[in-house]
Amino acid sequence: EIAQCLVGSEMCIRDRSRTEYSVMNTTIAFIAQVTAILMGFFTRVVFTRTLSEGYVGINGLFTDILNILSLSELGVGTAITYALYGPIARNDIKKQQILMRMFRTFYRMTAGFVLVAGLCLIPFLDILMKDRPDVDHLVVIYILYLTNSVVSYLLIYKKTLVDAHQMNYITVMYHNGFLVLQDICQIVVLLLTGNFILFLIVAVVCTISGNICMSRKADRLFPYLKEPCKDKLPQNEYHDIFRNVKAMLMHKIGNVVVNNTDNLLISSFVGVVTAGIYSNYFLIIGSVRQVLDQAMLGVTASVGNLGVTEDREKVGQIFDILFFIGYWLFGFAGICLMELLNPFVEIAFGKKYLFAREIVLILCINFFINGMRRAVLIFKESMGLFWYDRYKAVAEAVLNLVISVLLVTYLGVAGVFVGTFCSTVLTSVWVEPYVIYKYRLERPVTGFFIKYAGYLGVMAAVWGITEYCCRFISGQVFFVLVLRLMICLIVPNILLWLVYRKTVEWRELWSLLKRIVKFP
Repeated sequence: EIAQCLVGSEMCIRDRSRTEYSVMNTTIAFIAQVTAILMGFFTRVVFTRTLSEGYVGINGLFTDILNILSLSELGVGTAITYALYGPIARNDIKKQQILMRMFRTFYRMTAGFVLVAGLCLIPFLDILMKDRPDVDHLVVIYILYLTNSVVSYLLIYKKTLVDAHQMNYITVMYHNGFLVLQDICQIVVLLLTGNFILFLIVAVVCTISGNICMSRKADRLFPYLKEPCKDKLPQNEYHDIFRNVKAMLMHKIGNVVVNNTDNLLISSFVGVVTAGIYSNYFLIIGSVRQVLDQAMLGVTASVGNLGVTEDREKVGQIFDILFFIGYWLFGFAGICLMELLNPFVEIAFGKKYLFAREIVLILCINFFINGMRRAVLIFKESMGLFWYDRYKAVAEAVLNLVISVLLVTYLGVAGVFVGTFCSTVLTSVWVEPYVIYKYRLERPVTGFFIKYAGYLGVMAAVWGITEYCCRFISGQVFFVLVLRLMICLIVPNILLWLVYRKTVEWRELWSLLKRIVKFP
């Protein structure tokens, strides 16, 4: 069976197979991520109910500004992770030491750049806010956001080695554990004091503490990290890494522009309060995406190991399975979000934080389309195929900005999200799979696009049937939420099972689910 392709790798450390690591990473990531998200949601509810709409708006705005500054990281983490797969498979300790030393130096430089660039933006904050909210100590608040971003780069580079060893579950537990601790402390601060500055100080302290603990754990797992190392990479290997870093810079630009400029555009063209409304939707949709991403990212290191130890036929088989899993998961989740988002937001935050249903539809379609890309991105990045679609990322960024700015004038908030949809469909949806099929699987991509079109047709039909069923539900908002949830849990999954129950992909998905249920 195809599932056996992931079993019995001689290269895995601690005598565990790729499948065992994938199941462990996926299971623990799912549990930890759900726990952290629930706590983050409670924090957001308290935050929204305790503080004014202005604070909600600047929270989203400042977060996006600092995500844009993270361009300085250049995506080097992905390039270094890929470079580590080979040395780990060969048990080459010296090469791992050299790569981690390079990574440490680069992240320290990144922290310094983000600090300086962030401080230089302070005089321009008013330009980024239409109808500046009545919030005291705005510069102090921004500096605390900046500080939290800067310290996030310190010491955390060691987690990359843990992830590359297929032990992503460890980094997930540490990261989400400290997030939960941060949320608890922040809820207490808000309820007792309502002080936003103290709220942000808690975040900084927890970020620093989490990084220190993760660093010490990595040192215990890999004692050679503390050994002195003065060797350098051969020139050809250094050139390959630098080439990948240049490619990842372009990908990083595209990713940041597409995913982290929405709040800036809304804040600049519509208003900070509307940006705050969007940030609530972004929190919920982003939380669901994080859970599903973590579930799928649990196999990333295993895919990297697969790429250096197996032939293209096996790689192609595993890719088909992972693509099907992403299609099912994100399709089902997109349907649930479409039917449940507005009732949920109304209960949690109040009617004044609601978007029109048409805007929610666009957000959910974008969620699904990007979810369909997850398997493609996992394989492309884990196998180091950064270089071949580097210009795609820049084209996507330009299209996103141009279309969004043009449409926001006529469609308002909806125009920003339509711009995101158009730029993704015109570039990433077809370029990324083309790269994998041409440079790794070495077969025509036509079959993939035919399958993709079939998947879209089936999901559209399932989505329409579920929407039709939910239309009959009306009444008190909590009653509507519960009944729609029951419909969304049952109808899409039954329909998808009826369509795919006899396929190889379904059998492998079912086998994986049984492994997860039996874990550990």
